[in-house]
Amino acid sequence: MPGGNRPRGDDMAGTDDRSAEARAAYDRYVAERGRVERGERTWGSLAEEFFTDDVVFIDPAWGRSEGREAVARFMDESMQGLEDWTFPEEWTMVDGDRVVSFWWNRLPGTDANGRPYQAPGVSIMRYAGDGRFDHELDILNMAEVMEILTDSGWQPQGAMNLPPKEPIRHTDPPAR
Repeated sequence: MPGGNRPRGDDMAGTDDRSAEARAAYDRYVAERGRVERGERTWGSLAEEFFTDDVVFIDPAWGRSEGREAVARFMDESMQGLEDWTFPEEWTMVDGDRVVSFWWNRLPGTDANGRPYQAPGVSIMRYAGDGRFDHELDILNMAEVMEILTDSGWQPQGAMNLPPKEPIRHTDPPAR
């Protein structure tokens, strides 16, 4: 329900504090994601550190993963073979518990005009407190991703896993 969890009146003062807390947790998450990109930690370890036990994560190709262990497994499996991709942030907005981020799926190399091979992505996350998130919905245009894969001639660095044939994609967050 749009706006259903928004504070009203005097409760708005608490929103600024919650926004700052959510932003700080997200900034730590992005910094640690950079360590993953550099090969200093695993994707699954991000789930262990930054998501709640009952987290729900929805990926456009892989679908819905429920629970921290399932999300850690999904992150490790879905990112295998993509070790040379990066995911730079373009912008992030925070409103209370809601974090919305625009980022890039960036492949190595550039096109004939010197632009990186990249496709935009958006993450919508819900902050649960204590430095953890309980919901992430990633949105991207898979047709565009396929186009840049073709245009770039990119090939995986090693073994690569394919998403499930019939993923579950409903976006309901865990109940609070």
